[in-house]
Amino acid sequence: MTLRPAVPGDYDAIVAVVDAWWGRPIRATLPRLYLEHFHATSRVAEHPDGTLAGFLVAFLSPSLPREAYIHFVGVDPALRGSGLAARLYRGFFAEAAAAGRDVVRAVTSPVNHGSIAFHRAMGFEITGPVDGYHGEGSSLVLFERRLEPSALPANPDPDPDPDPDPDPNPVTDPATA
Repeated sequence: MTLRPAVPGDYDAIVAVVDAWWGRPIRATLPRLYLEHFHATSRVAEHPDGTLAGFLVAFLSPSLPREAYIHFVGVDPALRGSGLAARLYRGFFAEAAAAGRDVVRAVTSPVNHGSIAFHRAMGFEITGPVDGYHGEGSSLVLFERRLEPSALPANPDPDPDPDPDPDPNPVTDPATA
């Protein structure tokens, strides 16, 4: 099995399987923008023949500099229990810690008992269900896992001299979920 960084082009292969892998329609919860804007921190696992075995869609929060978020993880049902999801999570934990993040968050539906058990086993604290999390009529279970930040600097600057003329109006895209 090969693990690699995701690319925007992985979106079509991922959304082609998510409803079948979950056994219910969930495709709408993974818009294309996640792979367009957060592919660098997302991962894809492939079988030796190049077909999708699993994926993790996650990002370092652009608004909360100490946090990271896992939006989606999926594993081919034939591989569940193989440790692939845990491997994807541990890789992201290491990346987040190396970037100076000390907490990873995620959410799931209260009916997703497998996800709740998995997150508990991965060391997440669980809150909820929280009614109204995404507005009236919604209820989600919240996950939080503390990390030990890496000794590496989050964004090492090869040029120790500050920019003499920083842009006072930088353009940013805070992409929210």
